[in-house]
Amino acid sequence: MNTVLDSNTITPQGKPKWLRVKLPTGKKYTELRGLVDKYKLNTICTSGSCPNMGECWGEGTATFMILGNICTRSCGFCGVKTGRPETVDWDEPEKVARSIKLMNIKHAVLTSVDRDDLKDGGSIIWAETVKAVRRMNPETTLETLIPDFQGMERHLDRIIAVRPEVVSHNMETVRRLTREVRIQAKYDRSLEVLRYLKEQGVNRTKTGIMLGLGETEEEVIQTMHDLKGVHLDVLTIGQYLQPSKKHLPVKEFITPDQFKKYETIGLELGFKHVESGALVRSSYKAQKHIL
Repeated sequence: MNTVLDSNTITPQGKPKWLRVKLPTGKKYTELRGLVDKYKLNTICTSGSCPNMGECWGEGTATFMILGNICTRSCGFCGVKTGRPETVDWDEPEKVARSIKLMNIKHAVLTSVDRDDLKDGGSIIWAETVKAVRRMNPETTLETLIPDFQGMERHLDRIIAVRPEVVSHNMETVRRLTREVRIQAKYDRSLEVLRYLKEQGVNRTKTGIMLGLGETEEEVIQTMHDLKGVHLDVLTIGQYLQPSKKHLPVKEFITPDQFKKYETIGLELGFKHVESGALVRSSYKAQKHIL
């Protein structure tokens, strides 16, 4: 089955109504937005204009990006700049920990750009950031949304050693599209990262995929089977949206019914949590994934 469009699909000429987002509101959101602006705190929630920011902040969850904002990879879907990253800021772990304390975050998600320019892939800063957050915010739970570290186990071991409640690494797309969507990444390498994390005793492993890049239903379901094969715990499925005209185009807007179908299939396969919807992003309802 090569076609990905059917009579229920809305073509990408205009966004469907289910992708319309209400502006975030509420006392908790207003308070946190004020703190972020006042102290210039670096959250991916604001820099990435996440559609779920108000909901997540209202529940005490936020996502922080470490190791700068320039990536050594040039993925076709990602809006982060590609180029030569700046030098590592060794004070960053303390800065992130202070931000989490100021915002009174109950569950923090840490993520980063890929740093293939560093011998350790950035894994030392990763581990030090988790340690700093633990010291300053002992009640805060953590998810680490990590790069693949080129599949090097010694780098992954640094993350495992500091024992975040959830360790996540995103597959992003199906096998056939990986080379186009994630130019320097490999489908099987990402699977092996998730397998290794679970084999080494990580409490919760997690990944996310985007839809609307030209994948078929069969390919999505096969990916879900592949992920179950490495004993994954949590799966998020969302709609790909083109960051700019330079990025890969949206081939299809997936309907709410189709997202619901994938959620049902995922739960039947035995994943502990499946978040599936057009506006779902990697850290959506992240605080619930530790249970």
